[in-house]
Amino acid sequence: MKLGVFAVLLADMPLEKTLDYARAAGCEAVEIGTGGYPGKAHCDPGRLLGDAGALREFRRKVENSGLEVSALSCHGNPLHPDASVARAHDRDFRDTVRLAAETGVQTVATFSGCPGDSEGSRRPNWVVCPWPEDFRETLEWQWGEKVAPYWDEAAAFAREHGVRVAIELHPGFVAYNTDSFWRLREITGDVVGVNFDPSHLFWQQMDPLVCVRELGDAVFHVHAKDTLVDPQNTRRNGVLDTKAYAEEASRSWIFRTVGYGHGLGFWRSLVSELRLAGYDGVLSVEHEDTLMSPGEGFRKAAGLLRQAIMHEPRGEAWWT
Repeated sequence: MKLGVFAVLLADMPLEKTLDYARAAGCEAVEIGTGGYPGKAHCDPGRLLGDAGALREFRRKVENSGLEVSALSCHGNPLHPDASVARAHDRDFRDTVRLAAETGVQTVATFSGCPGDSEGSRRPNWVVCPWPEDFRETLEWQWGEKVAPYWDEAAAFAREHGVRVAIELHPGFVAYNTDSFWRLREITGDVVGVNFDPSHLFWQQMDPLVCVRELGDAVFHVHAKDTLVDPQNTRRNGVLDTKAYAEEASRSWIFRTVGYGHGLGFWRSLVSELRLAGYDGVLSVEHEDTLMSPGEGFRKAAGLLRQAIMHEPRGEAWWT
């Protein structure tokens, strides 16, 4: 298992300095944002693909850093009912797949997307319950008319380029938990897997260790990010919390730096479960902790993950 970082948390640094910073922090890998919601601070695939000199320079910087590129990430919504948003995110996805093929990067990470509730929609509509029947009808329309046609073709595009797609299971999109991922995979085949981020599972009251056990070799990439669930606020309001992330004191849950939602024991167990599933790749630190600066959060996460990787229990019952 290797320690990595999702470089968007260092978006204020140029690429070369970001790579130096990551290496100095003990990282062996970097995940680079290439569009969609993460943006293109360190890499614009469309520009690189159209400029051989710029592409050579990009490759030189990465190769000189000695870091592996664990994934190119363009988390977006190519199913957005606003056609301009959908086109932009789909373009980022396809450019990212082409760049991954050109540079030998195996994995592209993204979201599954979310359509509206009809052809006339302007905004996505995420269905979270089956009744009244309108919701169930909306869900079936989304999968039949939007999700299946798009992902059938997008998966074929990735397969043609020899690149696999890691879908991050994220509420607000059609693939957000284990069952919805398997439904997506029935459409795409095994070229699509999971960008496993336990933080989005914790607040849905899922057990990431159980999920890894079920997903097995469908885990293509891993984000290291934590969540703290506030028991009092959750007892009052449940976990479907729409308050702004900055309203930490009144939210049912908040994203935290690794170790500030779940301790070393959990992260050791996660490393063990990932290895049982056949994953021996990168734990890519992602930072969305509003109580810490990116630098502080990254350093603390990296320190704990190094312990989890290096001191993984062997020859003993790690789940006790």
